[in-house]
Amino acid sequence: MQEPDEKTNRFAQPFFDMNLKSLLYPHKWRYYRLIWFKHDLPAGLTVFLVALPLCLGISLASGAPLYSGILSGVVGGIVVSLISGSQLGVSGPAAGLTTVVAASIIGFGDYRVFLLAVFFAGLLQLILGILKLGTVALYFPSAVIKGMLAAIGIILISKQIPLSLGYDQPDFWTEGFLGLFSSNQFYKNIGNFYHHFSMPVVLVTLVSLAILAMFNDFFRRRAKWLPLPLLVVLVGVGMSALMPLVIPSWALKASQIVSIPANIFGEITTADFSKTMSDTRIFTDAFTIALLASLETLLCVEAIDKLDPLKRKTPVNRELIAQGAGNMICGLVGAIPMTAVIVRGAANVDAGARTRLSAFTHGVFLLLAVVAVPFALSMIPFASLAAILLITGYNLTKPALYRQMFRLGWNQFLPFAITIIVILATDLLEGVAIGLLISIYFLVRNNFKAEYKIERHRESATEHYYIKLNSMVTFLNKVNLQNTLYKAPPYSVLTIDGSDSRFIDYDVLEMISEFEKQAHEKHIQLILKNVERVNVTALH
Repeated sequence: MQEPDEKTNRFAQPFFDMNLKSLLYPHKWRYYRLIWFKHDLPAGLTVFLVALPLCLGISLASGAPLYSGILSGVVGGIVVSLISGSQLGVSGPAAGLTTVVAASIIGFGDYRVFLLAVFFAGLLQLILGILKLGTVALYFPSAVIKGMLAAIGIILISKQIPLSLGYDQPDFWTEGFLGLFSSNQFYKNIGNFYHHFSMPVVLVTLVSLAILAMFNDFFRRRAKWLPLPLLVVLVGVGMSALMPLVIPSWALKASQIVSIPANIFGEITTADFSKTMSDTRIFTDAFTIALLASLETLLCVEAIDKLDPLKRKTPVNRELIAQGAGNMICGLVGAIPMTAVIVRGAANVDAGARTRLSAFTHGVFLLLAVVAVPFALSMIPFASLAAILLITGYNLTKPALYRQMFRLGWNQFLPFAITIIVILATDLLEGVAIGLLISIYFLVRNNFKAEYKIERHRESATEHYYIKLNSMVTFLNKVNLQNTLYKAPPYSVLTIDGSDSRFIDYDVLEMISEFEKQAHEKHIQLILKNVERVNVTALH
């Protein structure tokens, strides 16, 4: 059977969107089976190899059980792919949520209570999708979103440095980011590093970072079949096995190696619904997780749609419904929250995926990995995962990003920088809120200046003033425009031209009508072009 031309949009009707009538024809099944074998199966395997180390690494960065990240990837692959309208997007645990997840787990002190927040975050996303509010998240300024991701990158890097040096204690991050630099905590951490510093761990970290830095371009162009993070993990496993044979004292401690339970389903922790009303922070954290997960998801699917060679468009409200359902299940089965993830989605596109079957296939492979070969996962050094996350954090907060934002001007750089500072000083939600307010301030300030132009000339002994209103004149322009009108001298000619205006706020029209009476008293000839006169209501 001849395959459809890839330049046409013949794949616009994916496997899971076929109607019942189309399923009655055997050639349809053969067609989609061909697509799966030729494109989606190898793409799903590739994405699985990319996702596996990232799932473990993000669990590690979040302070959650290591299996929880893999379960999140399983739910994202098997459940979300069936509901979502994104053909090439892949969902799973995301680096962008590690900060809020880690803080939430520490704050509650009970992983089961944290899972309640994940469940209610999914419920909120589901409601937002049903109410068709998915586009609201797209109105967040890009400077604030870039600032949020840059701050996450900084925190992600700082959280991996202890693990990359051999520090294996769970209490390093209990003070928060700025708490690391308080006098007592700072000296305490230096002492801890001295006692826990491990040369074999550092060696694994340095080799892993060197592989990621030196061979990234080569593997992306010439060896796409072997994901670089997987190679890093394999090298780390090999080093942890060989180093004790060369230097017996260089054996890694058990606390420096991944530990996946042999019977993962017997170890799963579920949400404790009996504590739903025990702490209001459950709903606060749920709102934060839902907001950040929705933002990251919508930004990701927009980017993946641009990479899609068939230029298919993801329905954003349906995507929120899918993500909401997935996160509700994550809360029920003990997984950390998920989003659509740009790294996996881009890998899916590069691997030649055609339909959502590739994401579904990657989820099946993740499930088989934790069920069939958990012993293989328990050979991975934490240092290898820390190195992967160090590069992930760096990519979120590259120096080039700061230079680019600075070149865009203060209107973009200040919201970006302030968002980063506030997030590092407080938390993600407050940082995003403050950054949004700063962006609104610049928007309002620019609006004050933009909506009219004034020209002045003299004819004989008479001053002529010509005010040209632009396309949108709102109440924000009222004060400046009023000050300009009242500066017109007696015995002058003043023309206000609104012929290019699509909208003039009633407040502005009322102010101009009020000025018309005073212009008559000051012997100013007022000429209005396409500016409506309104009745001025006197207030007594």
